[in-house]
Parts: sequence; structure tokens; C-alpha cells
Amino acid sequence: MIRKEDFTHIAPVIWEIPTTFRGDMRVPVRLFADASLLEAALKDQSMEQAINASTLPGLAGPIIVMPDVHQGYGFPIGGVAASRFPDGVISPGAIGYDINCGVRMLSTRIRYEEAKSHMNDLATALDIHCPSGVGVEGQIRLSARQLEQVCREGSTWALKNNYALPQDIEHTEQQGRIQAANPAAVSSRAMQRGKNQLGTLGAGNHFIEVDVIERIFDEPAARAMGLEAGCLTLQLHCGSRGFGHQICSDYVRQFQDAARKYNIQLPDRELVCAPLTSPEGEDYLAAMACAANYAFCNRQVLTHFAREAFEQVLAGRVSDWELRQIYDIAHNMGKVETHEINGKPMQVCVHRKGATRAFGPGHPDLPAAYLSIGQPVLVPGSMGTSSWILVGTEASMALSFGSSCHGAGRTMSRKKAKKTVRGDRLLDELEQKGIQIRARSMSGLAEEAPQAYKDVDAVVEVVVNAGIARKIARLRPLAVVKG
Repeated sequence: MIRKEDFTHIAPVIWEIPTTFRGDMRVPVRLFADASLLEAALKDQSMEQAINASTLPGLAGPIIVMPDVHQGYGFPIGGVAASRFPDGVISPGAIGYDINCGVRMLSTRIRYEEAKSHMNDLATALDIHCPSGVGVEGQIRLSARQLEQVCREGSTWALKNNYALPQDIEHTEQQGRIQAANPAAVSSRAMQRGKNQLGTLGAGNHFIEVDVIERIFDEPAARAMGLEAGCLTLQLHCGSRGFGHQICSDYVRQFQDAARKYNIQLPDRELVCAPLTSPEGEDYLAAMACAANYAFCNRQVLTHFAREAFEQVLAGRVSDWELRQIYDIAHNMGKVETHEINGKPMQVCVHRKGATRAFGPGHPDLPAAYLSIGQPVLVPGSMGTSSWILVGTEASMALSFGSSCHGAGRTMSRKKAKKTVRGDRLLDELEQKGIQIRARSMSGLAEEAPQAYKDVDAVVEVVVNAGIARKIARLRPLAVVKG
């Protein structure tokens, strides 16, 4: 049982559990939180999971925990771990089942006032064009050869097949393509599950959301992103669907044997791992990259269909209905990056699970448009609450392996949310606030009720006060499509 008294308060919004807390800890655990969010983090097993993660071999620095943290499979959602490359380990549980679950944000020049009367039709069109729900299949049927191409090429496949604009690729993390992908490392079961799900949203916390920009906090950065107060934006939140889930399931099973083979002792079998350069580790990295590329391509194809919905409803009714990509960023990923550790550059495999990259100005991985301002950091709210656009800072590289929060973070399990909230009443409440909702089921809607999540504004204040991100814009929801 971890108590508030077990933390050392090392800065106004930074708390640390030292290695002296438990004998098997290899590195400290560092939490970004205010007093209220610290209390929230102690209500589930997420901090115990972070301490367990601190026992992984080859860690290059502390386990980082974001203010939106909540309990996950083995490793907390909202956690970051950096493993030395090549002599560290890779852990599927520290990346997550929905590999490259992420967020894409697009801007428009559509003024809210001119689109307000069309919002009901727009919500319906998005719901029709972008299939959602458990196990749903999409319009695209991939052959085995085409799926392998998606695995290798990611968003580039979408560009070649007229589902993308060149700017979309430029404004996607890693240009939407992880080079290490190898379909030979993916099981036939995973390939079968991935064939017909490209261009689909899925279920759970995945969504498409139309927002209006309520407030701009940094005008130059907002201009660089094409943001203007009072205009509409579009968010897409989804990942690699059943394809990525199957890959994670396959390798979690395989790594049970690998942990024994390499004599890796862990306090929780859900943290199973393998050395990065072992055959098992290399195979997982290659398969994970396939799932990551699938997810980048999935969000890109959904963007294409969302553009069709906007054109169908708004062309000829507003002056400019075009959707322009701001950025696409992953928040369930393992990536080999170079970070300065103890004053020296070091290659590390950064596991981010429910945490987004947040590189500062001048980083060579950023597109030219954002070199001077830093990488966009996209932080969705929860249907009825604000969402945020931030940018990463130079300080994030030193404090959090270039990482930030990814959303509000759950305070209530899905099971408890369904017992606490009635979906039909929630639907009425949201629509009374002027938010159009399209959902596959009332129970699924209840699972994602705003009251099941932390206060996203408080989460953002913490990462801003910690210095790992800066505020650019706050958004308000107008229409939400949920699986």
C-alpha cells in the first residue's frame, strides 16, 4: 500500500518514490501531479504498477508517471520508461494492447456561427462515413499483399492510394511510418483480423469529435498550426484495432517463456519482457512497428472519410470546408530515441503508454512548420469537457524523456461507470449542452461519461506548471461520434 507520505516532494508538481521504498527497485518513480491528482493516483493500483516497472532490467532513468495516470495491464496508463539500447529490454505491457493508439487533429477556417445549423447533419455524416463499434469492418478490403504493404508503409500507403495529402504525411509523427516493420513477425491470426478493419474507429474510448476553438493562448504558435479562435477543428482518436491487439496478445504469451529463458525476475508477470537485441525482442519490435504503421494508416484513411463527410454537408454552405492536418501523434508506442542522460547522449527505447511525445523547439524530428515552436501535443477531454492543444518544450527532454500527458485519465472503471451512469440520461444532458452525440450503444456511452474521467484542465495545468508543455489553445466539443 502506497501512501502520500511515501513520496518526496521534489518540486511544486513533481513527486518521487525513491529506490529505498522497496529493495528490488532499480530506479525511482517520478509522478507529475498536484495534491488532488496525487490523491487520485493512489485510489487504484497505478503507482504499485509504476514501482513494479522500476524493477525492469536496463532502465536508463526514473519511471515517469503523468497526471492522467490510471491502472493498466501491468504498466500504468500514463507511464513512461526508457530502457538502454541495445542492452535493455522491451515490454509489450509497457506499450499497451492498442499499439499506436493516438490522436490526429485537423484545423479548418469554418466559423462556428456559419456551421452551427449544420452540426446535426455533420455528426450524422461523420457517423456514416467513419464506421465504429466492436469488431466493425470498413469499406476497404485488403488482400494479403496489400496488408503487408500497409504494415511496411503506414501513411505512405494511404498517400499512394489517394487517401492522403502530402501535408498530412509531413505533419504526422515519424511521417506515419516506422521503418523497422516486418510482416513476417506478425501471426496469421493478427493478419486475418487486420484485413477488413482499416478505416474504422472501433469502440471503447475511441472517438471522432468536432470542436470549436474557445481560446488561443499563444498567437504565433496558433498561426503556425492554422488555428483561429471561433473556428472548428476535428479530432480522431483510435489505434491499430484488432490487428494491434492480437500482436500484443501473441507476444505477451511468447514473452512468458522469454523471461524465463533470460532469467528475468519480475514482480508481475504482466510486465514480461525480453532483451531488445534478443530474437524475441527484435521480432516484437518488428511486429509492433507493423501495428504502428497500420494505426497511422488507419487514422489517415479515417481522415479521408471525414473530409468526405465535411464536403457532403458543408460544401456550398460555408466559405471553406477543407480540413488541414495539424498533427498526428501516438500515445502507445516504443521508440528508439537519443536523450541526454547524466550529461551524455544515450540511445534508449522509450516506452510510452498513455503518454505522448513532447519534443521541444529545434528537434530534428519535427516538421519545418513547427521547428520554432515545438511539437504539437494533443490532449483530448471526455465528450462534455475541454480538449487542449499544447506544444512540447526543451525542458521535457530533461524531465520526462520528451513526454507529456495524453488525456484526462480515468477515475472510474468501465464497469463502475455503467453502474453509476445511465447512457440515455447522459445523452440528454450532453445534447442539452449543445453537443451532438452519435453512439453505437447507451452502455458504451455510459462507460465514457465525463464523470468517469479526471479534470482535463487540471491535468494540463500540471504539465504546464512542470514545464514540459505550453498552452496553445483550448477547445469545446460540438459533436462526438463514439463506438
